[in-house]
Amino acid sequence: MKRKWIVYSVIGIVLLFIAGVAAGGFYMLNYSLTPQNRGKNEAESYKVMYAKYPFMKAWVDSLNQTSALKDTFINNKAGLCLHAYYIAAPHPTAKTAVIVHGYTDNAIRMMHIGYLYNHDLQYNILLPDLQYHGRSEGNAIQMGWKDRLDVMKWMDVAQHIYGDSTRMVIHGISMGAATTMMVSGEQQPPYVKCFVEDCGYTSVWDEFSKEIKEQFDLSPFPLLYFSSALCKLKYGWGFKEASALNQVKKCHLPMLFIHGSVDTYVPTKMVYTLFESKPEPKELWIVPGAKHAVSYQENQKAYTDKVQRFTSKYIQ
Repeated sequence: MKRKWIVYSVIGIVLLFIAGVAAGGFYMLNYSLTPQNRGKNEAESYKVMYAKYPFMKAWVDSLNQTSALKDTFINNKAGLCLHAYYIAAPHPTAKTAVIVHGYTDNAIRMMHIGYLYNHDLQYNILLPDLQYHGRSEGNAIQMGWKDRLDVMKWMDVAQHIYGDSTRMVIHGISMGAATTMMVSGEQQPPYVKCFVEDCGYTSVWDEFSKEIKEQFDLSPFPLLYFSSALCKLKYGWGFKEASALNQVKKCHLPMLFIHGSVDTYVPTKMVYTLFESKPEPKELWIVPGAKHAVSYQENQKAYTDKVQRFTSKYIQ
């Protein structure tokens, strides 16, 4: 009788453990990929951007007055309706930038980089809303992995809008930078000339491992493994396969890596791993004293000059 009680107790503990891991995995997946802050409030996004970059308001107002700020929609392979803004250069040009936003942001929150390319460098630009952000549909954030396929479709849209002679750079920040690197590992159309990634992570697995350690003091096993398996079942991809690192290893087009020297959200050490893994040509700029995703905000002229010098080598 005592032995049977021990067996039942062990079984009960194991079942409770499994239930706890399952509940934790469900919570983590929902917490990470379907947060309440969905980057949907465009009015609030404009307020945030104007507070950070006051010079942008007059530029955006002028775009609206001349109907230069346009939007467009496409359906991806899954049938989701996706949205993007686009703005032609002040003068006809083949130079074009596709600009990719970060986690729980939207196209509006990348307008400062739009300003850099369109206002300062005289490029055509296109700024997509990734799945579950802005005006785009989607049931969850895809952390760049499925987004890479959507961005490649947006690249084709930009090329169609701006002409067959388009010469294009893809520029992303944070999750948008990871998306950019994930794009870079795919076969590229001839009009893509280079990439700029600013503070992107090596992989979703690496970033989430860091987050659960910092926020919950937990190791990846078993919670992250279960959550990744659940993500694979629910959304069709796992945390380890969503790897910017594996993708840049396959990229032979030029890439500029930018990262703040004191970034703790996407740790600065990640960029060194990415940079070392990327075949030439490549450049690295570690921005002194910069935290996550503020390199342009705190170093506007230096950032603009660095991007201009890099892109001008490959896009004339």
